[in-house]
Amino acid sequence: MNEPRTKDTVAVLGTGIMGRPMAENLLAAGFGVRVFNRSRDKAEPLAGQGAQVCETPEEAVRGAAFVLTMLADGPTVEQVMKKAGSAARGGTVWLQMSTVGLEWTARLAELAERDGLSFVDAPVLGTKQPAEEGKLVVLASGPEQLRHRCAPVFDAVGSRTMWIGPAGAGSRLKLVANAWVLALTNATAESVGLAEALGLDPKLFLEAIGGGSLDVPYAHLKGGAMIDRKFPLSFAIKHAAKDARLVLEAGNGKVDLASARAALAHLEAAAEAGYAEEDMAALYYGAR
Repeated sequence: MNEPRTKDTVAVLGTGIMGRPMAENLLAAGFGVRVFNRSRDKAEPLAGQGAQVCETPEEAVRGAAFVLTMLADGPTVEQVMKKAGSAARGGTVWLQMSTVGLEWTARLAELAERDGLSFVDAPVLGTKQPAEEGKLVVLASGPEQLRHRCAPVFDAVGSRTMWIGPAGAGSRLKLVANAWVLALTNATAESVGLAEALGLDPKLFLEAIGGGSLDVPYAHLKGGAMIDRKFPLSFAIKHAAKDARLVLEAGNGKVDLASARAALAHLEAAAEAGYAEEDMAALYYGAR
């Protein structure tokens, strides 16, 4: 028998690079937090901060007001929620914050309907540091009547929330933004590589664009990592490649996404060279 729902409890399923700091920020905001991760060792540190570490997703969601999924991909979200959904009472709000693409978002929305869960599609912009600082941008989409109810959760993990429209619109905007991030990272790698090939100090490239209309802070962040050959993990090559494939699937037959194709080719080459677990800036090696 399910426990009575606790209004201020959030079940966080997935406590990796993004999910763990999100859970920490929810704890800091006063929410009760239950966490589940398939590799329990990634969830254990949260116990010392007041979270309840659960053995199963069913245990995590039972009685919670919100279920927040932050997992690697659509199949993983489905696998976990097929177990968890039946343990949640009808009306529990499922905040699907993983980046899973259009087809999987629709499929997960159907799963939510089957289990009587209110579904909010809410991927985020930002990686490790913004997650740690509670400065993610939440791209929320779903029933308008849930907007006020979800606001405290989104405010705890992000600095800004955009409500886009019906469920699925958030994921569409996330793919649009991802196409830009992929293109920018890849272009930075190519410019750094070209500068080196031409016998220039690549730092001159970053200096040249600095402070002008061409300047982008992200180029300095990733370009600096490429130049130094140091890649502190913020978003792994393997996950960036997954996102690139989702962008290309979404744009199939609608728009020529040549930049995303180039980025994917370089990401895959870097992964094959042994950099799959490194930060996505390591696509530099694929562009060489």
